Amino acid sequence: MYFIKKGIVRAFTEKEDTSITFFFGMEGDPVLSMKSYVSKEKSYEDIELLEDSELYHFDGALLETLYLQDIHIANWGRKLAEIELARTEVRLIAKQFRTAAERYADLMQDTPELLRRVSLGHIASYLGITQVSLSRIRTKQ
Repeated sequence: MYFIKKGIVRAFTEKEDTSITFFFGMEGDPVLSMKSYVSKEKSYEDIELLEDSELYHFDGALLETLYLQDIHIANWGRKLAEIELARTEVRLIAKQFRTAAERYADLMQDTPELLRRVSLGHIASYLGITQVSLSRIRTKQ
């Protein structure tokens, strides 16, 4: 598990010569694969630093020990998992029920800094559209 002190990261996977971005993290955000953390198996995603970055690393085994020793740390871990689950749910619902233009508008409203620091190719991939489609959306807004 990592926390971003400085910089931006993206989580992505490659499929048929296409990079699919499904997470961006910025300063203060955790970076982890919940699947990998829980199952202790290799994650399906890769993490890429998109600019000069500094990250804090937390050893999973040490965290598990601390969870058992200190209820406050255990509650922090539970709260972190709850926040990540809620974020994932929001992304999933948005992907299913909102148009790409609406999702782009959400990004502009919620994380305008991200749009200034990440390439349009990565943004388009995150939205599940081509760069051409993203250009059309941006022109209309």
